Amino acid sequence: QVQLVESGGGLVQPGGSLRLSCAGSGFTFNSYAMSWYRSAPGKDRELVAAIGSSTNYADSVKGRFTISRDNAKNTVYLQMNSLKPEDTAVYYCNAARKLVLREYSYWGQGTQVTVSS
Repeated sequence: QVQLVESGGGLVQPGGSLRLSCAGSGFTFNSYAMSWYRSAPGKDRELVAAIGSSTNYADSVKGRFTISRDNAKNTVYLQMNSLKPEDTAVYYCNAARKLVLREYSYWGQGTQVTVSS
């Protein structure tokens, strides 16, 4: 059974930091590209950061957020610094793998990040 379990969300003041974690199980973690998405009220879910053979970031978080992974622990992280109120959202972890004939995509349950004074 595939599971992605996020943790590390919470309430933080503007300018503060949080580190999100996502622990995967039930699949071959190191064969999957891992990503963080976020969903804010009234907005579409957006890609925040992804890590596979390379990393990429949404323009809105470049220089502030860092994605990393520890394949030995089956865990992906999102270090978020200099947080802004507009970073408030539910953050979701995604695992994805594309094969010739099939694609796999798994989602976590999400963790709430609120940036407010």
